[in-house]
Amino acid sequence: MKILAAGDIHGDRSLAEKLAKQAETENVDLVILCGDLTHFEQSTEGIIGPFIKKGQRVVILPGNHETLATADFLAELYNIKNLHGYYLKYKDLGIFGCGGANIGPLSKLTEEEILYNLKKGFRGVKNLKKKVMVTHVHPDKGIMARFVPGSSGVRKAIEEFKPDILICSHVHEAEGLEDQIGSTKVINVSKSGKILEI
Repeated sequence: MKILAAGDIHGDRSLAEKLAKQAETENVDLVILCGDLTHFEQSTEGIIGPFIKKGQRVVILPGNHETLATADFLAELYNIKNLHGYYLKYKDLGIFGCGGANIGPLSKLTEEEILYNLKKGFRGVKNLKKKVMVTHVHPDKGIMARFVPGSSGVRKAIEEFKPDILICSHVHEAEGLEDQIGSTKVINVSKSGKILEI
């Protein structure tokens, strides 16, 4: 499966259009947008539409700049999936996630809520061969936590569920950084996005 993963669009329509064009050029199977789609709930228009117009399959998560309700609204409006506490199956690949963050203005979750939502999504994919976990916030005690403290809930989920890959964003300064936690590759995709072949 070929994926374009990105986050931290923050209501930038031109960036959404650029990413949609990249997804089309790369002929991806799925676009994952892992949070901070808006800037404090503003500028929801034109963020998902460019991907849909190009016929791309999209899944989203809320970040800490939009509420869970806004992510649900966008998912319903565009007939796409909000991965927050849910999962997606594609052949032998399972993708599950949790949006929000342990800090920030909106969609602030406790570490227990983060772990609970990841556990809830993981149940649907636990028997699949490959697993990708998607969050907005990064794990604590890793390279990305040098910039901004990470989430112990995300870290516990990695240790317990051992996904092959964790895709996150949140820390703009850590854009493009990769880390390894046990057998899990951690990738901060941020606004430039990253093509992944899984």
